[in-house]
Amino acid sequence: MNAIIAAARAGQRPCREDALRLAACDDLPALMAAAEALTREGFGRIVTYSRKVFIPLTQLCRDVCHYCTFAQPPRSLENPYLSPEQVLAIARAGVAAGCKEALFTLGDKPELRYGAARAALDELGYASTLDYLEAMARLVYEETGLLPHLNPGIMSAEEMARLRKVSFSMGIMLESASPRLCEKGGPHFGSPDKDPATRLACLRAAGELAVPFTSGILIGIGETRGERIESLLALRDLNDEFGHIQEVIVQNFRAKPHTKMAEAPEPPLAEHLWTLAVARLIFGPTMSIQAPPNLQRDDLAALVGAGVNDWGGVSPVTPDHVNPEAPWPHLVELATETTAAGRHLAERLALAPAHAMRATRWLDAALVPALLARIDIFGRARTDSWHAGAGDPMPVHAASWVDAERPLQVHAEIAAIIDKARAGADLSEAEIVALFATEGDDFRGVLRAADQLRAEVVGDGVSYVVNRNINYTNICSYRCNFCAFAKGRATPELRGPAYRLDPAQVAEIAAEAWDKGATEVCMQGGIHPEYTGHTYREIVAAVKARVPGMHLHAFSPLEIHQGATTLGMTLHDYLRMLKEAGLSTLPGTAAEILDDEVRAVICHDKINTAQWLEVVRAAHEVGIKTTATIMYGHVDRAEHWARHLLHVRNLQKETGGFTEFVPLAFVHMEAPMGRRGKSRAGPTLKESLLMHAVARLALHPLIPNIQTSWVKMGGQGAALCLQAGANDLGGVLMYESITRSAGGTNGQEFSIQALEKLARSVGRRPWRRTTLYQETAQPRSSQVA
Repeated sequence: MNAIIAAARAGQRPCREDALRLAACDDLPALMAAAEALTREGFGRIVTYSRKVFIPLTQLCRDVCHYCTFAQPPRSLENPYLSPEQVLAIARAGVAAGCKEALFTLGDKPELRYGAARAALDELGYASTLDYLEAMARLVYEETGLLPHLNPGIMSAEEMARLRKVSFSMGIMLESASPRLCEKGGPHFGSPDKDPATRLACLRAAGELAVPFTSGILIGIGETRGERIESLLALRDLNDEFGHIQEVIVQNFRAKPHTKMAEAPEPPLAEHLWTLAVARLIFGPTMSIQAPPNLQRDDLAALVGAGVNDWGGVSPVTPDHVNPEAPWPHLVELATETTAAGRHLAERLALAPAHAMRATRWLDAALVPALLARIDIFGRARTDSWHAGAGDPMPVHAASWVDAERPLQVHAEIAAIIDKARAGADLSEAEIVALFATEGDDFRGVLRAADQLRAEVVGDGVSYVVNRNINYTNICSYRCNFCAFAKGRATPELRGPAYRLDPAQVAEIAAEAWDKGATEVCMQGGIHPEYTGHTYREIVAAVKARVPGMHLHAFSPLEIHQGATTLGMTLHDYLRMLKEAGLSTLPGTAAEILDDEVRAVICHDKINTAQWLEVVRAAHEVGIKTTATIMYGHVDRAEHWARHLLHVRNLQKETGGFTEFVPLAFVHMEAPMGRRGKSRAGPTLKESLLMHAVARLALHPLIPNIQTSWVKMGGQGAALCLQAGANDLGGVLMYESITRSAGGTNGQEFSIQALEKLARSVGRRPWRRTTLYQETAQPRSSQVA
């Protein structure tokens, strides 16, 4: 038995024979220890829940389960079905309470048993309960935005296919795979829909149709341990084939008055813990295992210790209609109890996070945009209304995230990663991902550590540069899915006309910026199909001739690659030519995410990761410093962020040519993939703060300057980033246009006065720098003050 447990803990799921042997295992501490370790491996310290509202569409049911009080005869109900008005009233109350999911619960096809159900459906204008359910799910989704989860019982493949178009997930409890429980005297006698073969066939149809399904078992209704394991194995077999079971519920039977099983004994806590632990060993670390928190309310820590990583749906509005005697814990109480169990409570949606991250596989195409707009980088629920570039107000609780006086209890493993980073050691991809995944005090601890490290490395100064953006053309032959700035042949007038400035015009704009006090012009543009490497050299030469003292920070690595290719020159030779013409530094843009899995989606025809690194390495080798950027919050995942940071760190170790790291939050509003619902709605505020903080830690001590973009973050967001590891505010960016094209509303320019006021608002000393981080004198002109 110990060998089976040890093998499961090591990642080898038990075969059928070994799993069945676990029925004789009474070593609960050993089972729970292995289960908890597996859960931590798969879910870290996160325990999820869904904030939902329950809509009991009908309590009529053709089944007569001997423990159920949800199902009622027509004489006990005022109306056989909720009316559309009642359904909407419940849904709207849920929205007002912050719910994101509408769980429709109902009996199995009551029209097959009750004339009252058939008559009510006729009056409502529907042929069946499932037809009415389809209409009500669509109504709730379209009128309130709640995401429907449907528990309608047994469905045919055709019925399920129709309901898939109006639901984000569905569910049916297997309860038990034992046909013995359907025999006379058993709890499922007289309930045709509880036949295990019928339920497993329904679950199989869901897999074939790619419907994300919740299922599980009900323990304590007369089954044996072996029968529980058989049920779990049946679910595992289906999920191994289709991958559609998003979570497995292990629910304990509760005896209810006025039922045939009112006097039946309830399973003891130890038996519930045993079953949860065995379920975790059978399914391994990645399956979401759920236990309803209202059914073991005093023992939540024990449930967590047995393998639970999800509390299921918890409603601040409606009761648990299936177990009305067991009220939901208040969400504050649930968070407190979860924290006491050594975990962090995190909100999810109707679609479990792992499936939400692959929404196009599991949802009807028409529903995918709504799901993407509501999830964060881990597929969980976005919990605030802030969006990059949108000018949204800060969440009221955001200030507490950077409260330097608040006592924190950071878990040992996160503290160890922080200490390793502060010592200047290389972090692994998994360690960086762990920092991005932090919640609660661990999250605050990462922000605080980054801020402390910033103070140690660069002090309390906040730097900025007086600069001007010059985008000399918005005509581009590339088709980046995140770019709302570029104009292609198909959309020359979209969001303004296409344009192209000649070198003399660019030089004149640079001269105007110089007269206003700028020391840098940042010049980038679309990849015009007529541009060659000479075009970029001519722009540099014209500006340098017109304004000899201006620092030319120009051309993305993509433009450098394009220029060298068109002239048939090596990167080194072409960069030397530009340097001789007057090029000073390169902006490290066009990096987006340095991972080709992501680049294939967002910029498939652009240079790849290796090419970007090759250009930047060549620039550093010819004596041209560059910045490094990351554009995050679209279709990327935390591991992609980690790989990007590691690429930057490794290149900096090799060349030392990066002056700063610049996180650029994806602005989704007008971006093509944002408009088409093909991306998330940009990063959350929490993710944005973590990007700055984790960059500070992961790049230490090689890159001392972490910049925050007021264009993306807004003034208040930038102030928070300055308290989470950032030390630079970038530039005044006269006439910034790329973010505005994507729908950003944070303005075209931030004056020196405004930048310095922002720095002082967080108790820091502002100072004006050059592009290469040398302190400069006061501006030559008051026009930028």
